[in-house]
Amino acid sequence: MLLRTAAGSVAGVIVLAVLGAATGPSWNPAPLTDVPAVESASTAITVPPAATSAPTTGAAGEGAPGDGSAAPTDVAGAAPVGTYEVETHVVDVQLDGAVVQAQITEPVGAGEDLDGLVFVHGAGTGKFTRAFRTQAHDLATAGIVTLVPDKRLDTYTTVSRDYPAMAADYHRSVEVLRRWPGVDPGRVGVYGESEGAWVVPVMTADHPGIAFSVLVSAPVVPPRQQAAFAADSYLRNTDVPHGVFRAIPRAVGLEFPGETFDYADFDAAPYQRRTTQPVLMAYGTLDSSMPIVQGPQQMRADLAVAGNDALTVRYYAGADHGIRIDRTVAADFVRDLADWIRGLPATGTASPRIAGDQPHQTFRADPLPTPRWFGTVDGVLAVVMTGAGGVVAGGLALVGVRLLRRRGWGLAPGLTVPLLGLAATTVATVAALVGYLVAVARLALDYERNAWVVQGGWLGVRLLGLAAVVVAAVLATRVRDAHRDPLVRVGRGALAWIGFGALAGGSLVLLVTLAYWGVYQLGI
Repeated sequence: MLLRTAAGSVAGVIVLAVLGAATGPSWNPAPLTDVPAVESASTAITVPPAATSAPTTGAAGEGAPGDGSAAPTDVAGAAPVGTYEVETHVVDVQLDGAVVQAQITEPVGAGEDLDGLVFVHGAGTGKFTRAFRTQAHDLATAGIVTLVPDKRLDTYTTVSRDYPAMAADYHRSVEVLRRWPGVDPGRVGVYGESEGAWVVPVMTADHPGIAFSVLVSAPVVPPRQQAAFAADSYLRNTDVPHGVFRAIPRAVGLEFPGETFDYADFDAAPYQRRTTQPVLMAYGTLDSSMPIVQGPQQMRADLAVAGNDALTVRYYAGADHGIRIDRTVAADFVRDLADWIRGLPATGTASPRIAGDQPHQTFRADPLPTPRWFGTVDGVLAVVMTGAGGVVAGGLALVGVRLLRRRGWGLAPGLTVPLLGLAATTVATVAALVGYLVAVARLALDYERNAWVVQGGWLGVRLLGLAAVVVAAVLATRVRDAHRDPLVRVGRGALAWIGFGALAGGSLVLLVTLAYWGVYQLGI
């Protein structure tokens, strides 16, 4: 019996490994080979002196015009950060069906015809009391009027987001700032960070009067692609076993019912191809969640469709998402942003176009392969619920057999223990897999490593899964022996058969599910 159990276990693992490989896509992201070198290590915004001109007002920010030499200089006439005192005003912004508050921060004594900037929030519940405080304040001290609105939340949820509708809402803030005293309505631009970088291209494409756009930590690619890229980067940083990566396309590639996660495949490219305004893109080279090389490459190609060559890219060493170093917005970034805005239109096409720290992106953020058998959330849940329901129903049926105590009813001798053992080890493996993925996700999001959790946890999950297969092999051997003996039946009575079939069938469904999520991989 020991030999038959061993052979059955090996055969079971092989079958499950093949099923796991055949029922869904693998994960083999393409390497990114085209990595442009930065043109200068300095992120400073400079323009040829002949292209610069001092502002007409604002004595504190006046500077001498360029001397006409060929060497580039800092932006002439731009007041440095810290030049002006600022004052703030809270205003209402009327949206379509809602009202939000916004804070305007303006420089005191900077004069007229000032540049303006409206901030577009990233993911989450953005409030002007917490979001963009450093950027909005410091830019105002350089003579730029800023507006940070509260994020509209009645139409924004985890599962449903309409980026074109969000663009229309944020454009109401642009209109408010254009009418603000001292602001030049023709020099008001928009700043989008992270998720906001999907909203801003809609605004610039639909409203050519917007003067410029700033995209910070921009995904550029659709949300589903960015999520898979981020998951891959986080997991690699956490040093997870290779087998865990299979879950990326199978989880991120799922289709959700109805309008749930309706924004997952939103593509900003059509809007970027209609953008004619100057664009500044900024990334921290420690931001592993965004395709920091591929994003600007795609943006440049998209802007070229509109005949737009005004793209400036800056990479900041030691900065992460949102251009933060130790949770503080990098001072060089705010300085460069102020200079770029004040120097437009000359700074829109000034060299160096790509500057700062050398970025690195190992793999591309490409479209995900589509899951074949478990392609929808409904389908995955139905399979899991079927398996779990079978285990519960089978267990209840066997309890009913014991309670009724009918003579002769029950399973054949030797079957009850391996049957219950199969159900227990299978359910335990499912629970361990879920717990492992949650633990790894927490480590990955915190950029941490823990070999005991990452490597040891995966080994523990696979050993539990192997134990379930061994118990299944023991059960199969005893069932076959029972069938060979004409005096023995697998079960007597309807409840006994129901209990056996439901427990064994439910466990088998869960085993196939575990195989789908990679527990039984053999390098196939």
